[in-house]
Amino acid sequence: MMAALAACSPVQRFHGYAPDDTQLADIEVGRDTRESVAEKIGQPGMMGVMEGSGWYYVQSDWIERGWRPPVEVNREVVAISFDGSDRVTNIERFGLEQGEVVPLSRRVTLPEQSTGVLLRQLLANFGRINPAQLLGD
Repeated sequence: MMAALAACSPVQRFHGYAPDDTQLADIEVGRDTRESVAEKIGQPGMMGVMEGSGWYYVQSDWIERGWRPPVEVNREVVAISFDGSDRVTNIERFGLEQGEVVPLSRRVTLPEQSTGVLLRQLLANFGRINPAQLLGD
């Protein structure tokens, strides 16, 4: 009986890495470079497709309840943009609310920087991943 109850208790799993606001506070927009960002918070799991584009840190949180398939309960993307001199121009944190990409925090110096299209793709595609593959089942 105890084994059956233990099997039904929820298990939370985390995939990927997105630095928290405390870690991001150490990065100075306009001053830090790719190298100093990597030293402070590490290399990202994803980089922009084009040369010189941003870095993307992606984290998904999943709950697994017994025999049911895992359910994604949270997803965050931290986007750090760089200029031509590899200096930080923009730091943004995005989440997913009711299927829509929403900014959670933003520190921008250049308004022409836009990461919206790539972020929509990142957040949408992560929902299409088979959770069983991520959890090693």
